[in-house]
Amino acid sequence: MYKTITIKAGSGGWGGPLTITPTETCNKVLSVTGGGIHPVAQAIADMTGAEVVDGFKTTLPDDQIIVAVVDCGGTARCGVYPKKGIYTVNVEPVGKAGPLAKYITPEIYVSAVKESDIMESDYKGNAAGSPASAKAAEPERQPGAPKTKEQAKREIAEANAGKQENIVVRIGKVVGRFINIFFQAGRDTMEMVIGTILPFMAFTATLLGIISASGLGNVIANTISPICSTLPGMVVIAFICGIPILSPVLGPGAVIAQVVGTLLGAEFALGHIPPQYALPALFAIDAQVGCDFVPVGLSLGEAEPETIEYGVPAVLFERLVTGPLAVLIAFAFSIGMY
Repeated sequence: MYKTITIKAGSGGWGGPLTITPTETCNKVLSVTGGGIHPVAQAIADMTGAEVVDGFKTTLPDDQIIVAVVDCGGTARCGVYPKKGIYTVNVEPVGKAGPLAKYITPEIYVSAVKESDIMESDYKGNAAGSPASAKAAEPERQPGAPKTKEQAKREIAEANAGKQENIVVRIGKVVGRFINIFFQAGRDTMEMVIGTILPFMAFTATLLGIISASGLGNVIANTISPICSTLPGMVVIAFICGIPILSPVLGPGAVIAQVVGTLLGAEFALGHIPPQYALPALFAIDAQVGCDFVPVGLSLGEAEPETIEYGVPAVLFERLVTGPLAVLIAFAFSIGMY
């Protein structure tokens, strides 16, 4: 017997509340967070009676997932599952962000969720399952039943399929489509700049100001600079960032890479680190980037469960080797650049 729960946004969160009820066919909680099953995903499963699944070990058909729990800092994962019609719970305080922000709506997404934000509900007005499962189970129209809007559009399109259009109509359609594509591209670009790039620039400027005003730069110069001023130090940093247990935890939102990159950039600007180590440093701090997205990427590629089961560990261990190797290659290519 499955139970209904309501999930509300936590402190500083956005979206929701989501009221969900598992069904016999849509009863899996997908945890796509580093470090195994997240406590929030486990709490949702325990309170609803659903089954929790580690997204880093296997995948599921979309119509079986009642809710996906992610720890995305504002890149792709927080929008991938809403786009697929799956209720999404983000444990990080992130709103409409990233390249898929237009799919993030309060009806299907909620963020900054903790275990205390999940509660049993007696609300009976919600549809059981997820939008993805409802779409997969949509019945065919019976003879004599009223047509839906989508069915009417499809019948009109089929009726007009055999008709020939004159040259003026075809030219008009091509020109209109050309203009619409570029207009939408411009709109998406502005939304991306305003919603993602400008906030990051403000964050970087604020962080550099704090470093300069607080004297933190001197502390960093005395601690980080000696490690980052040698090739072995860079290799060690890449190796640590690429450890399979740590890389999925360090990867979400590329936050670690952004912060460390900002700190190192200030040190390069102040001359505390030789400029020939700039390119190796870039690869050293980025060894973990994307490791949190591996199961999502394989799922988007419709990979089989066995492929994800073996593919995710393979990619994580591959980073352990290619991370330090990328630092060495970058150092070789930076010889003579400065």
